[in-house]
Amino acid sequence: MVRAIFPGSFDPIHYGHIDIALRASRLFDELIIAVYDKPLKNSLFTPEERISLVEQTFVENKKIKVMGYSGLTVEFCKTTQSQVIVRGLRVFSDFEHEFRMALANHHLAPEIETVPFITSEEHMFLSSTTVREIASLNGEIRAMVPPFVADALHKRYGSMEESLKNQSMTSLRD
Repeated sequence: MVRAIFPGSFDPIHYGHIDIALRASRLFDELIIAVYDKPLKNSLFTPEERISLVEQTFVENKKIKVMGYSGLTVEFCKTTQSQVIVRGLRVFSDFEHEFRMALANHHLAPEIETVPFITSEEHMFLSSTTVREIASLNGEIRAMVPPFVADALHKRYGSMEESLKNQSMTSLRD
């Protein structure tokens, strides 16, 4: 059995992530969506909320499991007996970062392979950062994320707006 992990912060999960996961699940016996709990950037959603949104996304797919993790990705691979790390490449600038990460992971655990998937053309512009920014400005994101993710984003930003209204602050948004 070949088990793969697809690691990321998934803050939030979007259709680009979903496309990569579904395509990877066709190639491997099991795919674990590995939700990293301590990304270097500030997260909008807690690890538990991100795991829940990813679980809702793949509830019908029995080949896809969702787990949270912290620490080194290769150590998580060893813990879950995964042989492959799945990564997505959107644009050429992603390649350098992913290439260096794959080399570092290979140095740490040469028995674990990294398999990159080229993002489908219709999802090349998508990133979690882009989705969050559009949602924070009350833009339309339903073509970018599942409906329950869009609802969670609008709810989160709506509650943030309410808390900001109760403070005497000046907005820096254009």
